[in-house]
Amino acid sequence: MARIEIEMMEDFIFETELAIRITDLNYADHVGNDAFVSLIHEARVRFLKNFNFSEADVDGKGLIVSDLAVSYKSLSFYGDKLKFEIGAGDFNKYGCDIFYRVTNTKTNNLVLLAKTGIVFFDYAKDKIAAVPEAFSSHFVT
Repeated sequence: MARIEIEMMEDFIFETELAIRITDLNYADHVGNDAFVSLIHEARVRFLKNFNFSEADVDGKGLIVSDLAVSYKSLSFYGDKLKFEIGAGDFNKYGCDIFYRVTNTKTNNLVLLAKTGIVFFDYAKDKIAAVPEAFSSHFVT
């Protein structure tokens, strides 16, 4: 079976920790893939807030997730604390990829690698928009 290969960046500029809640567990008593999508979302919101942005307002533009790739490496359980390392790269005119490396803080086991493709959107004009300089300036040198 072919597996997704995520070419991971190395220069993460933000990290945050999230604790696994009982509501994140599936029927097998480990974190389910649906919960990981929500955890990645929470980490992305914290990442943006670090730069005084939100998904609805990145220098006047909205952010839309266009795709998501996740490669699971190990299980997580109730009470685990996960470290999310986050960075952005692979910029194009309208967006970029946000990369996530998630490790268990107690065991240091790699839990998952992920990336979300994002595009910027001008809701006033109802069309995609160029990457705001206020965003890209944090990542592109």
